Amino acid sequence: MTEATNRAPPHPPPAGAAAIRRATLTGAGAILLWSTLAVLTVAAGGLPPFFTCAVTFAIAFALAALRWLARGEGVIARLALPPSVWVVGVGGLFGYHALYFLALASAPAVEASLLNYLWPLLIVLFSGLLPGERLGAWHIGGALLGLAGAGLVVGQAGAGFAAAHLPGYAAAVAAAVVWALYSVLSRRMGHVSTDAVGAFCGATALLALAMHLALEPPVRPGPGAWLALLALGLGPVGAAFFLWDVGMKRGDIRALGALSYATPLVSTALLALFGGAAITAATALGGALIVAGGIAGARDLWRGRGRG
Repeated sequence: MTEATNRAPPHPPPAGAAAIRRATLTGAGAILLWSTLAVLTVAAGGLPPFFTCAVTFAIAFALAALRWLARGEGVIARLALPPSVWVVGVGGLFGYHALYFLALASAPAVEASLLNYLWPLLIVLFSGLLPGERLGAWHIGGALLGLAGAGLVVGQAGAGFAAAHLPGYAAAVAAAVVWALYSVLSRRMGHVSTDAVGAFCGATALLALAMHLALEPPVRPGPGAWLALLALGLGPVGAAFFLWDVGMKRGDIRALGALSYATPLVSTALLALFGGAAITAATALGGALIVAGGIAGARDLWRGRGRG
């Protein structure tokens, strides 16, 4: 990080409605990329989660490093970030994935996923604590509609919460809180370049590799699995985090929170397209609620307003 970056103001300058809309659409690109995560993970052939995490985040870091070098910048210089920035960035990326993997290992996937999808609602609620942000009934209502829709899409197989799985449920909720805090705190770190996400990806890859070596058996992916890992590293576990950072720092956080509930809907549609899921009446109703919630949560964007 350069001296000029360190001396920058703690918050980005006010932006007009058009700039906010562009940044929000950029952040929405991350939502679309995350929707491909399930189908690409299936294509990877059930590899251990921390191994998958290590490889894909390493790919994301490598691409970021190549971009820095192409611009004539040193990789080491890009790693010179304040401790607080490292804590938020690595805590968000690695902390979220580690907790989510723990939740999936300790509780049924349906229940864990339902609880984990509290993060878009939490982003909307936490955004009200940011300077210059105003949380209205439309934003909260849109997020709640999206949550209800996601519950229908994700939970159509049936969810039966049992006390025996409480540690897994707690991990899923903790993962949601961590990701929401990381997302909202990104706005507080608006002076930090989005390039810092590349550094976070590198640290996350190293931590995930350590967890893989300690907890998971060694694996030897085939050619098809490596292609899926490359696609994951380029998209939902790569570019998506850079796009999300732009959206969080310069877009409409409340709108992005509501729009994030499109992830399980589009993911289910992609799985159905590739033969891994079925579109049911619950999926259709959930989709309608998600669309309604997205429209309500992004009301200020449709009306051409800026933040607040």
